[in-house]
Amino acid sequence: MNCHNPAATIEIPEDSKKIVLVGNPNVGKSVFFNALTGVYVDVSNFPGTTVDISHGKYQGDIVIDTPGVYGVSSFNDEERVARDVILYGDVILNIVDALHLERDLFLTQQIIDMGKPVVVALNMMDDVERNGRKIDVNLLSEKLGVEVIPTVAVKGKGIAEVKAALSNAKKGKRLGIVEEYINKVIDSVDEESEALLILEEDENIEARHNTKHQENLREAIYSTRRQYIDKLIEEIVSEDMKQASFKTKLGRWMIQPVTGIPILFFVLFLMYQAIGVFVAQTVVDITEEIIMGTYYYDFITNLLSQYIDAEGILGQVIMGEFGLLTMTPIYVLGLLLPLVAGFYFCLSLMEDSGYLPRIATLVDKMLTYLGLNGRAVIPMILGFGCVTMATITTRLLGSKRERFIATMLLGLAIPCSAQLGVIAGLIAPLGAKYFIIYSVTIFTVFVLTGTILNKIMPGKSTDLLIDLPPLRVPQLTNVLRKTTSKSWAFMKEATPLFAIGALLISVLQLTGSLEVIIGFFAPVTEGFLKLDPRVSQAFIMGIVRRDFGAAGLDSLASAGIISGAQVVVSLVAITLFVPCIAAIIVIFKERSWQESAIIWIGSFVLAFLTAGILAQLII
Repeated sequence: MNCHNPAATIEIPEDSKKIVLVGNPNVGKSVFFNALTGVYVDVSNFPGTTVDISHGKYQGDIVIDTPGVYGVSSFNDEERVARDVILYGDVILNIVDALHLERDLFLTQQIIDMGKPVVVALNMMDDVERNGRKIDVNLLSEKLGVEVIPTVAVKGKGIAEVKAALSNAKKGKRLGIVEEYINKVIDSVDEESEALLILEEDENIEARHNTKHQENLREAIYSTRRQYIDKLIEEIVSEDMKQASFKTKLGRWMIQPVTGIPILFFVLFLMYQAIGVFVAQTVVDITEEIIMGTYYYDFITNLLSQYIDAEGILGQVIMGEFGLLTMTPIYVLGLLLPLVAGFYFCLSLMEDSGYLPRIATLVDKMLTYLGLNGRAVIPMILGFGCVTMATITTRLLGSKRERFIATMLLGLAIPCSAQLGVIAGLIAPLGAKYFIIYSVTIFTVFVLTGTILNKIMPGKSTDLLIDLPPLRVPQLTNVLRKTTSKSWAFMKEATPLFAIGALLISVLQLTGSLEVIIGFFAPVTEGFLKLDPRVSQAFIMGIVRRDFGAAGLDSLASAGIISGAQVVVSLVAITLFVPCIAAIIVIFKERSWQESAIIWIGSFVLAFLTAGILAQLII
């Protein structure tokens, strides 16, 4: 067992104890480690991994730090290292974030169920007071059966009491279900603590001892532990909102439907005013129409006309209506960049303020009707930035069923920031009526699709487990850094695709193929959708990139070729339309080819069906 025991890589005197620091990420373990060990710290590489563990001396004993984990398991190297260090530790100092007991005490109880002597440091008690909460520390200690010490580690409060308690650490009260079964497996392991992991079906520990318990208890133990912790929280935690700070009260208001929904609509209204009105109209009027559309366009066409015939094939490809050096930079730099930067600026503000997880909590019940939980709001919001990136983040959802539903809704009804910006620029001058028609149509399709998928797909949505960080004022430098990096990443991805799209359309136009395609789709475009046949050109452009298609609609609207009602019908079709090539590639990579084909074909059918019905009603 030496290859798994930290004593194999750390020099530990014969009579010394191994004191192991354990806790969730970001609970202040490093402060306790430094308080115990001072500056005499060594770092060793744990056998068979790339993970380093820090260790030092405290009064003749050895203190070992572990990676931050949410449970003792073996899903990755960090968790396996933490597990093995805990298994062979003599005393466990469990650091708990007192403001997030619901999350942290699950790990505490799991360590107690292992039969380890434990001391619990209830850290960040100052945050508890600021949030208007009170914790009955004595009752918590009694329920757990171990000493619990309130601390504010960064201020040194409670550190001395923790040090004194380490020599008297004791085993806590195991769950009843663990007590019932643990003796059945304890003879098949070397350490008492390993017996729990056999019951919890840890594959590494089972393989290590060539044994397997046949009761399939993992889910039962986890569920019992979760229910026990939830009940314990109700008994030991009380709140007095009169003593809470305004930020704490605001944070609570944000997650309560009566106050949270109006706050969310107000935030969305501010975003619309910032992006849809100020950026899409005022800023873009300057960047697209004046800087790029006039100064840049005149400069590049005058320069190139000296060397290239503007009416020739090369001239058309480079500086024609869809030219590589005319339309591409004008739309990318003049139209898309300001809109994308505006969106990412707003998103970064919500991220850094701590508002995003509160939106997830607020909409959890609503998303349950769509077969999702509140965590799905994160890829949904990211989808308004980039559907490609958002599709990848669906990995954080708890089941294959949820990932399929979320990917379908992302590909169908979530416009990316660039497309959203063009849409805002097109709809804003049309007035509130058409804005409401467009928004209600897309929202209705979003809700109906999710509801139907939730009904017909087997299984159910998982529960929401998410941290709510304290609300804070975002740091402008950090927000600007995020906005810059994300906007730059978008530009690197979008510009080549936009150029490919421009080249493709130019080639189709010059060869006459574009007219053939437009004619082929004319019955649907003119008949069912009641649109000018040239809108088919924008749809084709949208296959390369959705904002590219929206930009094509912008050209038709600016030329007066399509009316306000036709703009709305076109935008509904192109929003519900298939995502861009990059997003489709990622969808096929993340989902099976059958699921990806359903998402792709389904979006085509729903897009034209919805747009056609809308056309019959408003045109």
